Amino acid sequence: MSLENVQAYLKKWNRDQDIMEFQTSSATVELAADAIGVIPARIAKTISFRGEEAGKAILVVAAGDTKVDNKKFRQQFGFKPRMLTPDEVLKQTGHAIGGVCPFGLVNDLDVYLDVSLKRFTTVFPACGSSNSAIEVTNEELWQYAKAKDWIDVCKGWEDEEEKTVAM
Repeated sequence: MSLENVQAYLKKWNRDQDIMEFQTSSATVELAADAIGVIPARIAKTISFRGEEAGKAILVVAAGDTKVDNKKFRQQFGFKPRMLTPDEVLKQTGHAIGGVCPFGLVNDLDVYLDVSLKRFTTVFPACGSSNSAIEVTNEELWQYAKAKDWIDVCKGWEDEEEKTVAM
């Protein structure tokens, strides 16, 4: 059902037919990168956190080679990052772990894009299932996700930046 929600959502931009479905799992950054044939950093992973407002999650979309920096997150949002449980993720987004994306959400959630994505012309977020993805530009990701802001809450990619830009 989740993949169908994303397809219906992306139809507004005539992008529903651009969703790639794989015979193998793309539920992790590594599996997605293998299925698509790109470096893991180009996978746009969507991470779900408890928001400051009770019962409302926030989503951060970041490059696949990053980790959330607790200090940067706290400085950005004013509270400690706490990831949702798999059940909470499904309830908040309508997508199960492994297929979470900022498209076709069942709730109106705040979506933020991490600057780690900006080093790539295109990235590959999931599309609601554990075996799907779509290639989008950062501008398209911003538009389709209805992103609130570009933020800097991740670490681990700055050292790799020069290597991955050349790829």
